[in-house]
Amino acid sequence: MLNNAAIIGCGQTRHSSKHREWNLAEMVAEAAFKAMEDAEVTPNEVDAIVVGNMQGFGGVAQPEMWLGDWVMGEHKPVLRITTGGTTGGSVGQGAYYSVASGLYDTVLALAWEKHSDSKEAGATTGLLHVALGNLFHAFNCGLSLKTLLGTTAVGAAAGVALYQAKFYMHRSGCRIEHLDMVAAKARRNGAKNPYAHLQIPNCTPEDIARTEMVAYPFRFGHICPASDGASAIVVASEKTARKKCRQPAWFKGVASFSDEENQMQSENYGGIGVLDASEQMGARLSARKVYKQAGITDPKKEIDLAEIYQPFPSQELIFAERLGLFDEGQAWKGLEKGETDIAGRIPTDLSGGVNATNAIGSSALQRILECALQIQGKAGEHQAGKKVHNAIAHGWGGVTNYVTVTVLGDQPRG
Repeated sequence: MLNNAAIIGCGQTRHSSKHREWNLAEMVAEAAFKAMEDAEVTPNEVDAIVVGNMQGFGGVAQPEMWLGDWVMGEHKPVLRITTGGTTGGSVGQGAYYSVASGLYDTVLALAWEKHSDSKEAGATTGLLHVALGNLFHAFNCGLSLKTLLGTTAVGAAAGVALYQAKFYMHRSGCRIEHLDMVAAKARRNGAKNPYAHLQIPNCTPEDIARTEMVAYPFRFGHICPASDGASAIVVASEKTARKKCRQPAWFKGVASFSDEENQMQSENYGGIGVLDASEQMGARLSARKVYKQAGITDPKKEIDLAEIYQPFPSQELIFAERLGLFDEGQAWKGLEKGETDIAGRIPTDLSGGVNATNAIGSSALQRILECALQIQGKAGEHQAGKKVHNAIAHGWGGVTNYVTVTVLGDQPRG
């Protein structure tokens, strides 16, 4: 039987395309010490540290060897986790298990990305292995130069996500105008979050619709930025949480599943098992598991807020359904009714989400962090318009085949 554990402190840096004023260790330390200050713990009270980022994208191998001294990690156990885009979610869950198992009392979880230090970040836009794969495939299949250029320019995350979006739009009736609405909402919400990268206070769907089409159905205004930034949470045992924190954000459920590779073709061109990239069975299974752990039987009524990993706006709609917050094909209708707005039935991505800020290794931990802030009433201008009792944080990685889901609450599990 796992012990109760809670988030008692949160810290993050502001996010931007380039943080030239900090090196990697300084940037991560900024978030770490903010989290410890928020938790009212000293570095000596931290028993262990869980860290993670996308090492290839930052160009630094074993970064924990560098930043350990900067976060007062000398002579402490350090666990490094990297699971693609879900890295931050896995880091947060790793910190939870470290405490809930009884192994440690207080654990610091750190996740980050510093894209500007490495040209390798171009991988996220399809200029490396996916592009090369498409090039190889083109010569074998006799594709035209125009098609070749199109496939190499839109590979990797964006390429996978647009296939996913097309499937979802076909099966649900969602239109490109709804993607414009989600992206505009993310920019407006980001403007209320002092840590967000993209901040456009009065952004409208029409503003997004005027941006250039990249590859249907994605416009330039639909696509997330590449951000420098770091996030940190302090996870503590029930005894310490009740002593240190007025309103802990309790872990009530954690889950992680992986589908088969969600691409129309795998990189070895051998074919795959998943034909519909919007099916997302891993997200469905994760949701089922966390709701059972949390004692939630009707997520539409019992989940008060969601932070969904949505670097592309279609994914906010897709995963809202896969997490059981809307019936199949109904999320875009809820969007039209304002149900995902700050005063709506299920406020979603009030931080701006990944569509406004994408420091990849950190992005899924930010979803957990933002849910904790909402439960604690510390979200500031983007605080939900109602009391948040239960919140769900979601992450995806790889080619949307890795999934993490975490439920936090204002009360521990019974």
